[in-house]
Amino acid sequence: MSDTVHFQARGRTVVGCTLLVMALGAGVTACSGDNDPLSATPYDAAGQISFNGPGDAGKKADPDKPLEVVAEGADGRITDVTAMDANGRYVAGELSADGTRWHSTSPLAADAGYTVRVSTEDGDGAPGRKVLTFDTGRPSAKKTLDVAFGPKAGAYGVGQPITAELSQPVRDAGQRAIVERALKVESTPAVEGAWHWVDDKKLHYRPKEYWPAHTTVQVRSNLEGIKVGDRMWGGKAKPLKITTDNRVVAVTDAAAHTLTVYQDGEEIRQIPVTTGKPGFETRDGVKVVLGKESFVRMRSTTVGIAEGSSESYDLPVHWATRVTWSGEYVHAAPWSVGSQGVANVSHGCVGMSTSNAEWFFNAVQEGDLVEVVNSGGDTMEPFGNGFGDWNLDWAKWRTGSALTNGSGAATGDQNAARLRPTVV
Repeated sequence: MSDTVHFQARGRTVVGCTLLVMALGAGVTACSGDNDPLSATPYDAAGQISFNGPGDAGKKADPDKPLEVVAEGADGRITDVTAMDANGRYVAGELSADGTRWHSTSPLAADAGYTVRVSTEDGDGAPGRKVLTFDTGRPSAKKTLDVAFGPKAGAYGVGQPITAELSQPVRDAGQRAIVERALKVESTPAVEGAWHWVDDKKLHYRPKEYWPAHTTVQVRSNLEGIKVGDRMWGGKAKPLKITTDNRVVAVTDAAAHTLTVYQDGEEIRQIPVTTGKPGFETRDGVKVVLGKESFVRMRSTTVGIAEGSSESYDLPVHWATRVTWSGEYVHAAPWSVGSQGVANVSHGCVGMSTSNAEWFFNAVQEGDLVEVVNSGGDTMEPFGNGFGDWNLDWAKWRTGSALTNGSGAATGDQNAARLRPTVV
């Protein structure tokens, strides 16, 4: 970039105006009154300001360097600066208290065009304006940080988290903050939510409470062209749109041997069930439906139970609704109908009659919630075995954000996550 330009300001007080420099959006300076000098038509401030963009036509600015606008002369000051690229992304910045210098505080994008609108005032308080434009070049060498959002576009239950998979690991706290600020989640109706770093390459986003029923959630990335770290720049990301359906929550009380399904807060069915017996207790806590399989063959050998032992099994299972990757389902268990509603005899799954399992299979979808209480088992892991995100309270969840605790470090709970297989 070329040398910085100057627009020297006096040490004077601005009368009747309040300066707002905003990280996102244009700053606004407002005064009123016919005799107010700032109500006059702005003059061209070209001779009073300059910036460290390229001075020669055809040259491009270095995106690795911050943007700087400086005041020149002794009879004026900068009152506001707004910088935006061609994609509508604003550049955050800070203006010095004396109005002599503004500099960017967020990274510039590579290979992008910028428009900078500068507001000034002279020694008499008359307003000046200047619009500056420049382009940034490409970095000489780079790694691209791409983002893949999940789940697939479509309709889900109100417990469905949003996921972001990164193509490169991001470990530095400052770099994580850059990434997280660029990942935008907007919902209608609007709700409070936050990202949580699961590991160096994966983030989950969830609201403080479950999504409202019939919500539209749109996810996008503003990371493209933004410098994240040394030779690493943000790449492209396909935006995502999902919707939520009715609020469906199935509560399994292992002590009462019942599963009760609620839709939008109203009980619609209670089903007698059996859950995990001692030594194979069903996990307590909130789980999210991961998928449905009308038929699956379950073998004890796949979960470490030796063939021929008293606990071994090899069973055809119908109407299986999956809630963990390690093999916990809600499914038909016709072999245990005599124990359903009475005792817990399974190896960790929630079993019910074939007709009830078929009804449940058709009543739920991915993203719906299955909560288990009073099982005596371990609590569902937050990460790594499905979506146990809702088992972290909101305060704990927010500690996983790089924007709230300054590190985005993994929580102790997720580091200790255990994949304990359980089936039938």
